[in-house]
Amino acid sequence: MGKAEYAIEMLNITKRFPGIVANDNITLQLKTGEIHALLGENGAGKSTLMSVLFGLYQPEEGEIRKNGQPVRIHNPNDANALSIGMVHQHFKLVECFTVLDNIILGVEPNRMGFLEKRQARQKVMALSEKYGLRVDPDALVEDISVGMQQRTEILKMLYRDNEILIFDEPTAVLTPQEIEELLQIMRNLAAEGKSILFISHKLNEIMAIADRCTVLRKGKCIGTVDIGGVDKATLSRMMVGRDVEFQVHKEPAKPAGVVLEVSDISVGSRIHHTDAVRHVSFQVRAGEIVCIAGIDGNGQTELVYGVSGLAPLKGGSIRLCGKDITKAPIRERSILGMSHIPEDRHKHGLVLDYTLEDNLVLQRYFEPAFTNAAGFLRRGPIRAYAESLIEQYDIRSGQGPVTLTRSMSGGNQQKAIIAREIDKDPQLLIAVQPTRGLDVGAIEYIHKQIVAQRDANKAVLLVSLELDEVMSLADRILVMYEGEIVGQLDPKTTTVEELGLYMAGAKREAENS
Repeated sequence: MGKAEYAIEMLNITKRFPGIVANDNITLQLKTGEIHALLGENGAGKSTLMSVLFGLYQPEEGEIRKNGQPVRIHNPNDANALSIGMVHQHFKLVECFTVLDNIILGVEPNRMGFLEKRQARQKVMALSEKYGLRVDPDALVEDISVGMQQRTEILKMLYRDNEILIFDEPTAVLTPQEIEELLQIMRNLAAEGKSILFISHKLNEIMAIADRCTVLRKGKCIGTVDIGGVDKATLSRMMVGRDVEFQVHKEPAKPAGVVLEVSDISVGSRIHHTDAVRHVSFQVRAGEIVCIAGIDGNGQTELVYGVSGLAPLKGGSIRLCGKDITKAPIRERSILGMSHIPEDRHKHGLVLDYTLEDNLVLQRYFEPAFTNAAGFLRRGPIRAYAESLIEQYDIRSGQGPVTLTRSMSGGNQQKAIIAREIDKDPQLLIAVQPTRGLDVGAIEYIHKQIVAQRDANKAVLLVSLELDEVMSLADRILVMYEGEIVGQLDPKTTTVEELGLYMAGAKREAENS
């Protein structure tokens, strides 16, 4: 067998940024035809290492070899020339282009300078058929689901005949059904002899699909193990450096007065002419966690937009702590005691080009503690407040309070939002997929924070696509299907299977109480 044992070797790679060593002397070896997982906490240096391999960053030390030969990768074009492809955590697609145009972008087939799309379309459709990557080549990217955007990214790699495929947190934004499909696609690719690097912190997925796993912690390589010889507890200990509890411990709820009252609300759709939320009513009381479960795209997002004030209602009314807030602006809702951990942390959670300290006072900067009588910001108190939250919530960043939020890892951006929203001491905490894209250590911490809010007699409205999270955190489960609430379930007496039937629309309560 003439081929080298390793398709790619990253030897003694070191990459530094201001105030932080992101990769500290890391060695990673990818065998030909294997699925190799890269596991680590948020901010452990996984994405940085892959960005070095893809030519987005240059390392200060170390070398990269392909099939045993040293190579220099100055930019992503060099990576592509070495047949290395990457699906990024936040997709790199042109929104106003079609799926087909995105796939061929940069390698357009042309004859005498004229674009020849026909053979490109044939090749794309053949690849799509072969690997089970269902896409509509003529749809605009801005109109398609996240799952289809991801399939577009994968086809982009396959269209370029890449042999080494990097998947950076590929399941963070997918529904459970799409995750299953993606894992199968990855298996098919490996069976074809492609070598896959799979960045993740979802232990179940790594156990299900990887051959070997390299674990990073705080920029250092902890070791590489064969998946056949380890269990989840061992991997999480390597990743976090301590034992992690996978079960949420909580006392039975003691619900008190109604904090949020939603009556017969309807909210328009962002995409279609029909309403995304149709005549929905429910209550959330102090001291309970009510979870809205459902498959992505059944109106959960629009429901939260309506309640939080990001979208107008088409009908119905909302009361918070007894006050009618149906038409109230967002700041008024916030001052009345509503906190919101949004689904899209970049769009609605943070101002990415502000510093961490400015993001932490975004909703309170106008309070006398942070602004003086003349209307100027009081920088000293803002800095002190930020430092206390950074310590309390273990928000990791290169330069502390003055770090630009854009440069932080996704998990630490999420922690910053959670710190800000919980520290406002709200009456109602709306948490939408609060642990999306987080590692087991951070998930454990955030689950404890949410339960602590409940135990402090706050009302919590949780929206989650993770069935385990729904079952372990909720005191009551409301299932949304096609814009309506089709069932109310008790997590103590229901099963994941029953929940799944409601979510798929196969079952609904005869009488919507």
